[in-house]
Amino acid sequence: MKKKLKNRLLPLQLLCIVVLLTAGTMLFRDLNRYHRERVANQNLSSQIKQAREADAIDQNSHSALPSQYTGLKRQNEDFAGWLFIENTAIDYPVMYTPDDPEHYLHRAFDGSYAQSGTLFIDASCLPESDHILIHGHHMKDGSMFGTLPQYQDQEFAGEHSVIRFDTPDEEGYYELLAAFYTKIDPAPADDTFQYYKYTDLSDPEDFAAYIRQIKKLSLYDTDIQAVEGDRLLTLSTCSYHTDEGRFVVVAVRKQP
Repeated sequence: MKKKLKNRLLPLQLLCIVVLLTAGTMLFRDLNRYHRERVANQNLSSQIKQAREADAIDQNSHSALPSQYTGLKRQNEDFAGWLFIENTAIDYPVMYTPDDPEHYLHRAFDGSYAQSGTLFIDASCLPESDHILIHGHHMKDGSMFGTLPQYQDQEFAGEHSVIRFDTPDEEGYYELLAAFYTKIDPAPADDTFQYYKYTDLSDPEDFAAYIRQIKKLSLYDTDIQAVEGDRLLTLSTCSYHTDEGRFVVVAVRKQP
């Protein structure tokens, strides 16, 4: 009887071993891939960080950043700008491919496959327009926009209220305007705010409606205001509070 039971258990034990080995192999592969992607992004950001630090040391010298951005543009013509939030993990290039909107959803800066993708501008925007919507993955390891939902905390928001988005032509500093949870709704109710459809804010009524809605949805009051003609920056990432959830941060361009 014991021998029969042992013979029956043997296939099950072998199956468990195979499952564990397969899961372990997949986990190792994923960790190795995330590590490679993180190292590649760090190599890019180190170039920009050195130029940024050089600018900070000598404010009277010619900025070192434009040449760095020009270099990135030469490496990849899809490069549209650089997003940086001090003392956070967000320090990345931003891409723009209007003819292939989600080209960088799972591609690295160099075009190779990357699970974490690369930050990219919504195809309905222009990099030089008065409203730029940037998408990024909410990665579990904190890369890309994995740390963006930290803006749900008002104290964190106050300590990281300045968001920098440079283009190859100019530096840009933005102040936090609102942070909120929402969702993508393919068949929205009349009261659903489709923030992702407000990319063109050249119409004063659209601008006013957008500001009114984001202020209404915001998790806290930032005491920052935006008026018609201001340039806006919207950062969007997935959120798991509901199906098709999104976490959104909006900032307004600081006056020189």
